Amino acid sequence: MAQETCKFGAIRRALAYGLLMTHTLPERTTAAVGLPGPRVTDDRSRKHVQVREFVRSLAEGLVAGAPMPSERELVARFGVARMTVRQALDALVAEGLLDRVPGRGTFVAERREAAGGLRSFTEEMRHRQMAADSRTLHAQAGPASAGVARALGITATDQVWHWRRLRLADARPMAVEDAWFAVAALPDFDPARPPTSLFDALAARGLRPVASEDSVAADLASPAEAQQLGISRAAPVLRVARRCLAAGRPVVAARSLYRADRYTHWSRSPAEW
Repeated sequence: MAQETCKFGAIRRALAYGLLMTHTLPERTTAAVGLPGPRVTDDRSRKHVQVREFVRSLAEGLVAGAPMPSERELVARFGVARMTVRQALDALVAEGLLDRVPGRGTFVAERREAAGGLRSFTEEMRHRQMAADSRTLHAQAGPASAGVARALGITATDQVWHWRRLRLADARPMAVEDAWFAVAALPDFDPARPPTSLFDALAARGLRPVASEDSVAADLASPAEAQQLGISRAAPVLRVARRCLAAGRPVVAARSLYRADRYTHWSRSPAEW
């Protein structure tokens, strides 16, 4: 009996990750509603997995804002309980693939870019096939504050640049970023003609960041921040404090505020973990 219990427990865990799906997903199409869906098997435990993967196959082939079949349509198409359909859709909403709009339905979510990793903002947008741009909000050189001095491993008498930018993608606000770096690291920095990418400018001097230490926190935007990012007051945001390292020493300290509706934090553990 113990062996049977263990066996069924393993099957349930596999089903939770969609490892025992047996049907073939339909080809992607631009017509989300009105497609014939595959009928589920008699195994009740795998129904929500099949519904979830069917909806995923539709969403991944559509543009942001495209409507998904309603819960009622999916119930009729698959012959399952409404709770089963809701469970499948909840999983896709949690992944960021779908968005729910109360009173209207479920739609394909806008693709979110990962905030983690060490790509510069310009590199992230290039990877996303979007046009990156920046608008300088503040640029000033002066003595390092105690906090910045500790982050950069310098003294409070050393001169640093404080560069604040509104980061744009396809002319839409994505983040507000404050960066501090030693004047000695970029002696030719000119706020009137700033570089497109701070990472590229540092790379030209052999100081391209190759590692980082990040601190991430969820928060609500202040009225001023909401206005800068083009979001509603008290909308959720992602605050990321980062120290970038090159050749084993810190070269940039940054504090970024990301729109939570466009960015999702992503991280990867070392392979040996």
